[in-house]
Amino acid sequence: MLDIKYIRNHCDDIIENCRNRHVDVNILQLLEFDEQSRQLKSDLDTLRQRRNEISQQMKGPLSGEERAPLIEEAKQLRQQVAEKEETYEEANRSRQELLSQVPNLTHPDSPIGHTDEDNHTIREVGSIPEFDFEPKDHVELMENLDLIDFEGGAKVAGQKFYYLKNEAVLLEFALIQYALKKLIAAGFTPFITPDLARQDILAGIGFNPRGEETQIYSVNDSDLCLIATAEITLGGRLSNTIFQEEQLPIFHSGVSHCFRTEAGAAGRESKGLYRVHQFTKVEMFIFSHPDESDAMHDKLLSLEEEIYQDLELPYRVMDICTGDLGGPAYRKYDIEAWMPGRGKWGEVTSTSNCTDYQSRRLNIRFKDKGSGKNRFVHMLNGTAIAISRTLIALIENGQQADGSIRLPKCLGMEDIVKK
Repeated sequence: MLDIKYIRNHCDDIIENCRNRHVDVNILQLLEFDEQSRQLKSDLDTLRQRRNEISQQMKGPLSGEERAPLIEEAKQLRQQVAEKEETYEEANRSRQELLSQVPNLTHPDSPIGHTDEDNHTIREVGSIPEFDFEPKDHVELMENLDLIDFEGGAKVAGQKFYYLKNEAVLLEFALIQYALKKLIAAGFTPFITPDLARQDILAGIGFNPRGEETQIYSVNDSDLCLIATAEITLGGRLSNTIFQEEQLPIFHSGVSHCFRTEAGAAGRESKGLYRVHQFTKVEMFIFSHPDESDAMHDKLLSLEEEIYQDLELPYRVMDICTGDLGGPAYRKYDIEAWMPGRGKWGEVTSTSNCTDYQSRRLNIRFKDKGSGKNRFVHMLNGTAIAISRTLIALIENGQQADGSIRLPKCLGMEDIVKK
């Protein structure tokens, strides 16, 4: 979340930022709750101070006549404090609820816009393949090669679940292994993370774990939710931590399953593996000094590009517009790979600089050597490989006239052919 002091001092800028990001939150009402909350806190402090003064007086030598009015005042103060605390807690809850809806600030170079059509293309890399035959989509290709079972997935778990089979299983593990080796060489510590996280951790990262618009699966009768990305578990693991400045930056990578309800997702563009309820992903995460987070963001994007160049896939890099940014993101880049079955580009990675928006919620700080004060770290995330969509791009771009699939050398696998 943002610093409430910053919002007080830059109210007009925050209102404009919310407008640009297409977020409907009443900043003026937030400031009213903030003023009310601060006044109630001041009143409480005054009442508690007077109560402490009476307590000290009562310890001294007093006559019964002197003691009686103090006892009566102490009783009244207890009642007043209890009533004021209840009012303060209600006002503070209202303030925090609105404050949690305010999105992060936005990088001045992020394009202004409301939908993905307003995103800017930074560059295109590689050549879109030209086939001398009618190309198929990944669903037909994978079913012909006995690589996937959508029917079995739907029978067991419902629509948009699936079984990978045969070489597709090996291909998933080859992608994970390749990505981890790449990241370890770049200084990342690898983790396999839990697939569940507490509700407060999801909220700290910026996900809405409950409610009508959530994309999160929650577990009944508990505060646990299935994670949508290892960003949640990698970021949450170090909540309430204070680093020494020389420990930064910290590079972590995480392998996890990802679960998303994908509510409302349907149609041709969501066909097959493009929008599914469960997939595997290798995630990158950086805890950075604030002065270095822009450079760390460039590093994450560079690693993503190296990966998709190694995979020999045509892609383009997109600078995401204000209205298409998630709440925590200060700036976000997507990589979109060419997907012949869709006849268009499809998102395969994203990387976001979330500055101190998440670290404020999760209380992750570092001790600044210059000032001696504890400051909030900057937190950044990026997709190394999301397996399901990468499979689409590999299989559709690598398809051959005989129905086989040519695979890139970096995976160390033979091409997939029909037996």
